[in-house]
Amino acid sequence: MKKLFLFMALAALGTSSCDLRPAPLKIDNALTADEIAAARLTPEVMWKMSRAGGSSLSPDGSKLLYQQTDYSAAENRSVTTLWVEDTVTETPTRLTDTSSNNLSPQWSADGRSIYFLSDRSGSMQVWRMTAQGAEPTQITGLGKGTTDVEGFGVSPDEKHIWWVQQVHVAARKSSDIYKDMDKSQARIYDDLMARHWDYWDEGDYRHIFVAPMGKGLVKDGTDIIGADAAWDAPLAPYFDMAEIAWNHAGTMLAYTCKPLTGTAYAVSTDSDIFIYDVGTGKTRNICKPVEIAEKQHDLPGYDKYPVWSPDDRRIAFRSMRRAGNESDKERLMVYDCRTAVFCDITAAFDYNAANTVWEDKDHLLFIAPMQATHQICRVTVPADDAKCGVSEVEVLTEGDHDINAFTFANGHIVAEVTTISMATEFFEIDPATGTMVQISEVNKPIYENIRMGEVQKRWVKTTDGKEMLTWVVLPPDFDATKKYPVLLYCQGGPQSVVSQFWSYRWNFQLMAAQGYIVVAPNRRGLPSFGQEWLDQISGDYSGQNIRDYLSAIDDVAREAWADETRMGCVGASYGGYSVYFLAGCHEQRFKAFVAHCGIFDFDSMYGHTEELWFVNNDYGGPYWEKKNAVAQRSYANSPHKFVAKWDTPILIITGERDFRIPYTQSLEAFTAARVRGIPARLVEFENEAHQVFKPQNSLVWNREFFGWLDKYVKGE
Repeated sequence: MKKLFLFMALAALGTSSCDLRPAPLKIDNALTADEIAAARLTPEVMWKMSRAGGSSLSPDGSKLLYQQTDYSAAENRSVTTLWVEDTVTETPTRLTDTSSNNLSPQWSADGRSIYFLSDRSGSMQVWRMTAQGAEPTQITGLGKGTTDVEGFGVSPDEKHIWWVQQVHVAARKSSDIYKDMDKSQARIYDDLMARHWDYWDEGDYRHIFVAPMGKGLVKDGTDIIGADAAWDAPLAPYFDMAEIAWNHAGTMLAYTCKPLTGTAYAVSTDSDIFIYDVGTGKTRNICKPVEIAEKQHDLPGYDKYPVWSPDDRRIAFRSMRRAGNESDKERLMVYDCRTAVFCDITAAFDYNAANTVWEDKDHLLFIAPMQATHQICRVTVPADDAKCGVSEVEVLTEGDHDINAFTFANGHIVAEVTTISMATEFFEIDPATGTMVQISEVNKPIYENIRMGEVQKRWVKTTDGKEMLTWVVLPPDFDATKKYPVLLYCQGGPQSVVSQFWSYRWNFQLMAAQGYIVVAPNRRGLPSFGQEWLDQISGDYSGQNIRDYLSAIDDVAREAWADETRMGCVGASYGGYSVYFLAGCHEQRFKAFVAHCGIFDFDSMYGHTEELWFVNNDYGGPYWEKKNAVAQRSYANSPHKFVAKWDTPILIITGERDFRIPYTQSLEAFTAARVRGIPARLVEFENEAHQVFKPQNSLVWNREFFGWLDKYVKGE
């Protein structure tokens, strides 16, 4: 009866669907008296922090729209709400309540409406409301049981909409193949990839749909990828909706796709930029033009993230030159739609380009990782194709911070910024000077009641005579007359920068708050120090970057306040590999190791993993290529071949749903340690993959992590 009255009330208000929201999730982010008295960061305190992001400026630049996620550890779930902040008064206002998840907000072109995703109708669908949060109206779907929309984009003229949803394309399940065996539970494959990151391929793929906008629900659309296409757009496994973009006229849709299947898909990074014409329904691949031979370009690597210029003449996108290398330099390419000519406008710039935004029709803004920070840069697009590749890049911002995303409108820039000591906050940036001013205080109640440790920037001499930037994080209330236990942090990736990031999984300040000095080196193979520094690690996992780790920890261990008799080594993914390898060659530097989802056995890893382009590039090839010197050196230095030298307690953590570095790698390492009589502990999360996301799982992870280190490093 209550639902009937609710439906009648909504109908009277003019809404177009039934609101099926449950009772609001109760969020209590207030610190307890004990937490305030302790004044330190703990895992429990960290999970009380609000997580802001997904921001965009209103067309006039006066208001910032964003989403915020809050967690309830008691209920082991979260809720995402939408907020708007006046950039002048810096006053935030919440637009949605905690009874449903509302995310991916987008302004209409006139700034009067907000489009967003919401699950309030029983499935995730597109909704629209006023800029003040009133009159919510459902745009897509038919209610409970409808296929979820995973992302969307409304054309600037609001005449069309694209959205992404799963489509069942191929028969992979036995019940699909044998219709009379509906209770059978098997998956059947004739080719790769059987699984990806954290899911099995059961024949479902993400496709882009386009449909006209009307006054009622948008019910049907055109699958522009193709009803039988057994590939994804946007690309797996991240399915980033930023890979899809309307032109300003609302007549063309640019998107990223890799139309390959089977083994060809597993060994290739060759994605391209496609343009769909709404009027004709035709699609063309701009990265592999076929109409004129001399206009063909060699773009065999990743090509992603198209962005149209204000006059729709050009498309900027990120491009990797080398096939099969997912960590090649991300060049900023510009494609001229009239001449079909490409221009690499960052050819003379030795850093990656990301988060590309057109400042005007002749200038681009983008984010670049530079010396373990992320900064906003500006570059001019040459008016003459003959001048391609000579543009100078202006670095607009500076400082020890990470600018992770930014939005630009009407001459205003607002960025999402983190540091090792601060979760995401919003900063307004002067486009002329790069001056940054903080305009939000999302987690002010937390920061006011806890103390952070000092972050030092240290340059360490490597064994080959180079300088390596290393972050050293000291415990709060650090006393230089005392000695502290030390942790060496080994970064994953392996090609991901140790920057001014704030992590809710591997948090340096959280480690420091438990009384540890944290040593986080930007060893060989990490971005932001030029392509040569980045490339060095491929084919040399056991070489220079391992020596870089030891250079960093030895340098800090010489300090009077560092207790070299109490040191630990921790890391995840490639960092987990680093832990396993160092366990066989650390010469008794460390008292304990912690490896999360690490690579242990290179031979079995080649068959266990799924993205074969990764191991082909980083190992040098498969293990059976006996004449491949690079590959054979990699396999000869697999950590499992040095287990006889292991002599130190090790904690091993893994996720059962991790198909990137499957949990079997961790089982092998745990078995080896225990058979050799080494103290070891295995923590296996049955409902997590490569990372640990769920609140209570994360709290258990931290208790195990610090419990192990406190026992064997601190000696408690």
